[in-house]
Amino acid sequence: MITKEATAPAPAPARTDHAPPRPARKRRPAWDEVPRWQIYLPLGIYLVFTLIPFYWILLFAVRPAGSTSLVPWPMTTDHFEKVWTDRGFGTYFTNSVYVGLATLVMTTLVALAGGYALARFDFKVKRGFMLALLCSQFVPGALLLVPLFEIFAGLQMINSLGSVIIAETVFQLPLSIILISNFIKNVPYSLEEAAWVDGCGRFRAFRIVVLPLLRPGLIAVGSFAFVHSWNHFLFALMFLNNQHKQTIPVGLNSLMSADSVDLGALAAGGIVAAVPVVIVFAFIQKWLITGFSAGAVKG
Repeated sequence: MITKEATAPAPAPARTDHAPPRPARKRRPAWDEVPRWQIYLPLGIYLVFTLIPFYWILLFAVRPAGSTSLVPWPMTTDHFEKVWTDRGFGTYFTNSVYVGLATLVMTTLVALAGGYALARFDFKVKRGFMLALLCSQFVPGALLLVPLFEIFAGLQMINSLGSVIIAETVFQLPLSIILISNFIKNVPYSLEEAAWVDGCGRFRAFRIVVLPLLRPGLIAVGSFAFVHSWNHFLFALMFLNNQHKQTIPVGLNSLMSADSVDLGALAAGGIVAAVPVVIVFAFIQKWLITGFSAGAVKG
């Protein structure tokens, strides 16, 4: 008779060769476990190197002429009054605002139409068109000066703000169309189909359903176009000959001559040029970050 003790398997012999234990992997410290000084020290150094040039510009702008003090006291507004009235920065500022806002509107509207076509329709040359848009970003703006000048001269648009607006819009459109098309691709197509079922046409469905969801993307594209046209120098320099039609970048260049440079006036003009952009970014920072992050990833 076979018992359980006879049928039970024999125990495995104990191993005498013990494998060396693997070294424990060091766990990377989490963000909240990093010492604060390792975070704040590099940020503080970067902040100092970033703010010193701005402080230097502000120092020259509000310090009296001939002063060598490193503290802007007593403060003066003579340099701002000089550039705003005597050097015509009031006119330059108005022209820059007009060019920036017009470029913003035209770029946003055309990019919205082109981006919707690329996102929602399929056609034979779609890939080639997208490739052409991408390749156009490698073309520097200086190469466009001569052909654009010939075109505007034939249209009698030289020395007109319209020439600068059209040039800035054309230069901004490729990137803007690509970004807007990515924003629209992130909006589910089923939302438009549901609006069509409810009786809306394509344009009305786009205006009611899609357009409100594109607000961050439109703000990002529009702000990028505005800032670029505000700071761009070449087109305004080449297409505008009349001093009353110049923009702020060209006005800043006029403050520098081969013999001397009025540092106080130049610093005041730089602050006049920078403050509006800083204010705009301060108000749209939330929408700008959301818009660029939404357009960078295809959902």
